[in-house]
Amino acid sequence: MTPDLRESISVLRKNNDLREIEEEFSVDLEISALANHYQRKEGPALLFNRVSGFTNPVITNVFGTMKRFESVMERRTEDFAGDFQGIFDSLLSKPGLLDGLKLFSKLKNFSVNQVGNGPVKDYKGDITLDDIPILKHWPEDGGRFITAPVVITRDPETGVYNAGMYRMQVFDGETTGMHWQTQKTGAMHLKKAKKLGKKLEVAVAIGVSPSILFSAVSPLPEGIDEMAFAGYLSNEKHNVVQGETVSLRYPATSEIILEGFVDPDETREEGPFGDHTGYYTPVDLYPVFHITKIFHRKDFIYHSILVGKIWSEDVPIGRAIERIFLPAIKFQVPEINDIFLPEEGLFNDVVFVSIKKRYPGQGRKVGMSILSSGQMMFTKYVVVVDEDINVQDRKEVLWAVATRTDPSRDIEIIRMAPSDSLDHSSIFPDVGGKMIIDATIKGRSEGIQKPWPEKIEIDEEVILKDKLKRYGIRP
Repeated sequence: MTPDLRESISVLRKNNDLREIEEEFSVDLEISALANHYQRKEGPALLFNRVSGFTNPVITNVFGTMKRFESVMERRTEDFAGDFQGIFDSLLSKPGLLDGLKLFSKLKNFSVNQVGNGPVKDYKGDITLDDIPILKHWPEDGGRFITAPVVITRDPETGVYNAGMYRMQVFDGETTGMHWQTQKTGAMHLKKAKKLGKKLEVAVAIGVSPSILFSAVSPLPEGIDEMAFAGYLSNEKHNVVQGETVSLRYPATSEIILEGFVDPDETREEGPFGDHTGYYTPVDLYPVFHITKIFHRKDFIYHSILVGKIWSEDVPIGRAIERIFLPAIKFQVPEINDIFLPEEGLFNDVVFVSIKKRYPGQGRKVGMSILSSGQMMFTKYVVVVDEDINVQDRKEVLWAVATRTDPSRDIEIIRMAPSDSLDHSSIFPDVGGKMIIDATIKGRSEGIQKPWPEKIEIDEEVILKDKLKRYGIRP
């Protein structure tokens, strides 16, 4: 049996990290209000067993803390990162037979297992979206939004699969919005379908294994199948079944599957939506998803993620992405020592990076590399520091900015570059400015005409020696 949401709920119960709510709660703000409170307190996951007007439960806050994220993923993020590092080390070396076998053992589950049937096919066509307890999260939201969907499409030209997580506003029982931002793969597939004069087939999986959901939001290179990557993460291939009204495969253990299509010539107003920026994303035109068939498991569980300010589930997910994909970033830019995406910077907008500086101008070079790397193209501010600065410590980074930069020399402004569609402050939609702050130590070739002073440091262990323990200082 491949991993699924229900197995994760069992893990949460076993760890006493799940609170089951037996009192009746409404999908209209009440569930999200309690979830918001628990998220801010780093409380447990919440399973609402009685939802007003619905027969099925709602689960939320599944990824609410780093510890919980690792428990449902069943591995520590540092172990994932270690595996990645081992793969890149193998690629950089001249692997022998043993190295090749080790690499194969790591990648053997980087695939899917097609099966004839699965639990998600238990029931079909007996419900509409009106029967699913989809939440209205924030007071000024334009309606109810599906916030944890895995949206599966296939490139109309190459046939390569993609899975992404894009919010979906419910318009009626059979129609939703599809929030495909300009730079997202789903939007690119839709453009190709339009060029070919076709509608784009879409399958939406709700209530999936955490490894599948995490894969859908991960910054994978174009052309990598997220479902196959999920198998690698869970160390077990995921079962997939073939659609009936669409020629797409999707997770066999999903709680709910929506089959349907998007017409590239049809748009509709979507929003407002209380977003991770801490503001409501305003109304705009987006594609429309038409449902042709709904499949679901017996007694399905609806999974929702409360999107909001920096205490939301986005934080552990973003932190995991940072740690797990650091080896891939360092593979592309070897001089990088460490990277930190502060949640206050919405993970996309502000990046701290430390480097092993070896030559003049290297700080700017690395900053430009960051702004040219995949999803990091949405970054607005890159702060580059030397390797003696701990980028995970905001105080050290700000100290480096204060003491190692001159604004007239060390700030690079890049105009009219790609920006996040959700950035309400950009100069134009999807286009805005970037800033690189080179907070590395400079030499004469970078404009310094005076000796650079030494850092103040003291080694307590060497100086105090046997006096350390008497004064409560542990070596």
